[in-house]
Amino acid sequence: MVVLNYKTPDLVADCLATLETELDHELDVCVVVDNCSGDGSDDVIEKTINEKKWSGWAKLVRSPSNDGFSSGNNVGMNAVEAEFYLLLNSDTLVQEGAMSELLRAAHEEPAAGLFGPRLQWPDGEPQNSCFRDMSIWSELIAGAQSGPVTKLFGDRDVSMGVFDEPTRADWVSFACVFVRRSVVEKVGPMDEGYFMYFEDADYCRKARRAGFKVMYWPKSRVVHLRGGSAPVKSAAAARKRLPPYYYASRTRYFANAGGRLSVVAANLAWTLGWSIALVRRVFQGRRIGTPERALRDNWTSFMSPKRVWRPGGAR
Repeated sequence: MVVLNYKTPDLVADCLATLETELDHELDVCVVVDNCSGDGSDDVIEKTINEKKWSGWAKLVRSPSNDGFSSGNNVGMNAVEAEFYLLLNSDTLVQEGAMSELLRAAHEEPAAGLFGPRLQWPDGEPQNSCFRDMSIWSELIAGAQSGPVTKLFGDRDVSMGVFDEPTRADWVSFACVFVRRSVVEKVGPMDEGYFMYFEDADYCRKARRAGFKVMYWPKSRVVHLRGGSAPVKSAAAARKRLPPYYYASRTRYFANAGGRLSVVAANLAWTLGWSIALVRRVFQGRRIGTPERALRDNWTSFMSPKRVWRPGGAR
């Protein structure tokens, strides 16, 4: 399994503590990838592993550069050969029995290549973690931020909702995902053109095209302290401007799906939705619920649909 760290050593320690009783220490290996934090996180994690006597099943790998979420997970998967890979955010806490349930799922669903557990808050409240592919309809919903629009196109909304039984999905959150090695062998590594966000949806789409099913498996439960390892969700909730890598990833996702025309269609749909929100603001006094400068940033990113964003600039 792979736990990705970027300046969150305390979260990593908490995550590893929940894994200690979930793993077979003779067979399982946990690779903690420090994504070039540059703040001493790697040394803190290494010290914790040694002090807690976890070195028999956990090891630290230092990435020489921070090239994003996909790259960090690829570093971890390349560090060990396994039949299955569990990819974990540092801000996750694996609940009792979660690993055995995912292994059971893999044996019960041999045609499935990726499994997403039920992600939940510390109080047990479920989070949305299984989804439909993004499309022009979901972009219309996202731009409009309107209950009537969402209801009208509800069967195209990205979020599928919460289920109590195993459910087939288009994609699952890579905050925690269980991946067969055969998927990696057939599909290849995660796309390192993404810095962060949309890479999970893209990878699941590639896996489905390669013939694998994607399953949501709610009997396996993992607490996700959402936002503990990245600021985008909190910024979106506060309607603040999102970082440039979010829009670069969004554009890359639609470009990978259908080229530049797909990006244009997605942006036009989002803009139409945003216009609906603007009209509601003018005539009903409702505040537009989209992040600052989202209209500008969507279209600016369109100019470079395959841009690879990295800290310090694009390349």
